[in-house]
Amino acid sequence: MARLPRLTVPGYPHHVIQRGNNRQTIFAGTGDYEAFLGLLGDNAVRFGVALHAYVLMGNHFHLLATPEAADSLPALMQAVGRRYVRWFNDAQGRTGTLWEGRYKSTLIQTERYLLACMAYIDLNPVRAGMVAEPSDYPWSSHVHYTGLRHDRLVTPHPLYWSLGNTPFAREAAYAELVRQGITAQQQDELTRSALKGWALGEADFVANLQKATPRRVSQAAAGRPARKTFPH
Repeated sequence: MARLPRLTVPGYPHHVIQRGNNRQTIFAGTGDYEAFLGLLGDNAVRFGVALHAYVLMGNHFHLLATPEAADSLPALMQAVGRRYVRWFNDAQGRTGTLWEGRYKSTLIQTERYLLACMAYIDLNPVRAGMVAEPSDYPWSSHVHYTGLRHDRLVTPHPLYWSLGNTPFAREAAYAELVRQGITAQQQDELTRSALKGWALGEADFVANLQKATPRRVSQAAAGRPARKTFPH
């Protein structure tokens, strides 16, 4: 069975996951992280992608981004992926593939999942036992949203601005949101939806989204399709 194309619709936030092949290391040192972020920032501007949140882990990364056009996100990922592989292979004296196949992604319902997805991304290093607090990890957008460092890569989503009327109020509210964390169900939904490629949101959201794209946005119910009946 042919695989479905990625679900990419302009104007919606998309959660992206890319892993190293066989879970191998894709960032071996500070220079690698910096090179990747440089490529990400330059190409996000070039292809019209607003990057809302990110985290770079040792063997994978997450992005939360809104593309301007249908081909914006694929073009960004292709450009960054190819150029970074050349960088990493040259730096490490290696050849061959670096990524575990195609990147995984899907779009999410803004009001219900965007802030949860940002917290999910920020908390990755904590869940992995790498740091005690997300603010201790240097390779994520968390420090930008909590006012600890300005990050030119980040374009805050309008929903973030609604957290407060002043920068301090927004930063404090966001820090508290991350401190409270997300539920196990939210974590599972965010991971599974991106890996499977199905839209994440309430039933009405998914139904309306289906009208905007010919690509199927949700998993079909299990079992055979109902057989049509005809009047005698």
